[in-house]
Amino acid sequence: MNYENQKVAKVAETLRQRVSKLKNKEDILKAIELKALYAEIPTLPAEQRADFGKEINLLKRELQERVDSEQPTASNLPPIDVTAPFDANSGDKKPELLSSQNGSKHPLMTEMDAILDIFYRMGFNAVESRQIDDDYHMFESLNFPEGHPARDDYDTFMTKEGLIAPAHTSTMQNRVLKKYKENLEKGEPIAVVIPGRVFRNEDLDATHEHTFYQLEGIYVDKGINAGHLIATLKTFLEEYYQQELKVKTQPFYFPFTEPSFEFAINRPESLRKGTGTEDDDWLELLGCGMVHPNVLKMAGIDPSIYTGFAWGVGIDRLVLMKYGIEDIRHFESAKLEFLRQFA
Repeated sequence: MNYENQKVAKVAETLRQRVSKLKNKEDILKAIELKALYAEIPTLPAEQRADFGKEINLLKRELQERVDSEQPTASNLPPIDVTAPFDANSGDKKPELLSSQNGSKHPLMTEMDAILDIFYRMGFNAVESRQIDDDYHMFESLNFPEGHPARDDYDTFMTKEGLIAPAHTSTMQNRVLKKYKENLEKGEPIAVVIPGRVFRNEDLDATHEHTFYQLEGIYVDKGINAGHLIATLKTFLEEYYQQELKVKTQPFYFPFTEPSFEFAINRPESLRKGTGTEDDDWLELLGCGMVHPNVLKMAGIDPSIYTGFAWGVGIDRLVLMKYGIEDIRHFESAKLEFLRQFA
């Protein structure tokens, strides 16, 4: 396109050369030379302004057409395989891929399998917990009515819509009791373990994490008492640690069990603090108790006929003790030097 005005023609030639070099073609429409031409219009004699302005507008239209023609479109872009494990636009320069033989299971998942295998052999089924839940299953179904002071002990994360990141796998108790209630009608027990990830608003240190794994257990049948609870947990722990253990219970409080206990084992030598006190002899390991009658009623189970026990234990804590790991934060750190020890 030719321009009669020499100034416009000179700017046109300059901008034509520049437009092909710009990554963002639209920037050419903001060129300082183009703005200078527009700024010159008021300085011209009145009879020249219309023709000068017309040529500037023609130049701007030409530049816009060039921009549009050089912009990439879906039809002229190379295809991208979004499933490829590398950048499809890199051509022959493909990165070397790590062999799958270099991967391994996370230690928590390995130990989870070992724990579940023990309970399978003890006659338990397994149901995975949820990572998002509601107020009813987190509190109400577990005998935490609205306004109950014990709710303050479960400082967890909530969404604006009122959904909850569960602070314990006990949120699954009501679902499990309802799901397996027909077992009781057939003369069979409800025996279920519930592994899952839980979340708490914790101050992080060597023994506290905001995200960790927990294993819930629940057993309901006729004639079940605290002796069955202690025997079940002792059998599991001795099988998991492959050694004989001394255990004891001490009173505690949970709204969803009555009576409630802290379950402790004789502290292994490797975990003793050397204080010589009774606290150094025992290690509180988990919370447990007899299922509260109100929890059974919420699931439609008659507590005058059936009783049961439940417990919740931190899987991370079991693994810490098994391998003598000094800091619980290692599990979520993604540090290869730590994880490779368990490959």
